[in-house]
Amino acid sequence: MTELRVKLPERLARDARDAGLLSPRAIRALLRQAMRRKAAAQRFLENAERVAAAGVPALSEDEIQAEIEALRRARRKPRRAARGR
Repeated sequence: MTELRVKLPERLARDARDAGLLSPRAIRALLRQAMRRKAAAQRFLENAERVAAAGVPALSEDEIQAEIEALRRARRKPRRAARGR
C-alpha cells in the first residue's frame, strides 16, 4: 500500500477534516471519482475529435436538449418496469 502525504492550507485541512474527507476511505473515494471524471472527459474529447473529423454537423441547443430528454426517458423505463409500473 502507498502512503500519501499532502500539504494543505490550514483552513482547507480543517474544513476537509470536519467534513470527513481526510480519512483513507474518503480519499480513496475522492481519487476514484476524480479518475472516473478524467477518463470520461478524455473519452468525450476523443469522440469530439472523431465527430469533427467525420464532418458531422454540430447539434443545435434544441437538438441537444431533445437528446438529453430522450436519454432520461429511456433510463426511467427500466426503473419503472422494475417497480412494476
